[in-house]
Amino acid sequence: MSAPTIPYRDARIEIHQLVVGPMDNNVYVVRCTETGEAVLVDAANEHERLLELCHRLGVRRVLETHGHWDHIQAVPAVREAGFDVGVTEADAGMLDGYDFLVEDESVLEVGRLRVHAIHTPGHTPGSTCFRIEGADVLLSGDTLFPGGPGNTSFPGGDFPTIIESIDRRLFATLPPATLVLPGHGASTTIGAEQPHLDEWVARGW
Repeated sequence: MSAPTIPYRDARIEIHQLVVGPMDNNVYVVRCTETGEAVLVDAANEHERLLELCHRLGVRRVLETHGHWDHIQAVPAVREAGFDVGVTEADAGMLDGYDFLVEDESVLEVGRLRVHAIHTPGHTPGSTCFRIEGADVLLSGDTLFPGGPGNTSFPGGDFPTIIESIDRRLFATLPPATLVLPGHGASTTIGAEQPHLDEWVARGW
């Protein structure tokens, strides 16, 4: 059982990371250090550990990057504990329940932080990344990983769509230094991945 780590911190922001469940999902807590308010991204699994983290770090609500089973196992427990859960309309049917919808380009306030939603379909129809305003950090869910896009072989996945999402919504708009924190595995940067887009298209996955 791994302890939480802090993959990013500056004067205003702390991002805590916890790896949970049989698929080694990365769960993130984005915390405003000025107010102590926080949001949890992907209530994936091991709800007892997530609830302890939520209470300790001042989490007010939960955001889901997408609706695949391995990212939502703890959703019922966190909702029962009083935390509102948000997901895109396109993926909402994958959850047993939710409390609000996350729309493309919506801005969610977390204390004095502003978290921007970027709709990046392809892994699922409603897959969404989250960018923190004023910081070069992207929570990419299962859209972008070191070495390529997320798996598109599941129902609702589409390879040309995820390539377009990554190219137009991420590579074309985010600085190369942007830290990419994915839903599984190690982090990367936009600059490290962008030169390889044509290789991913050629290999087809």
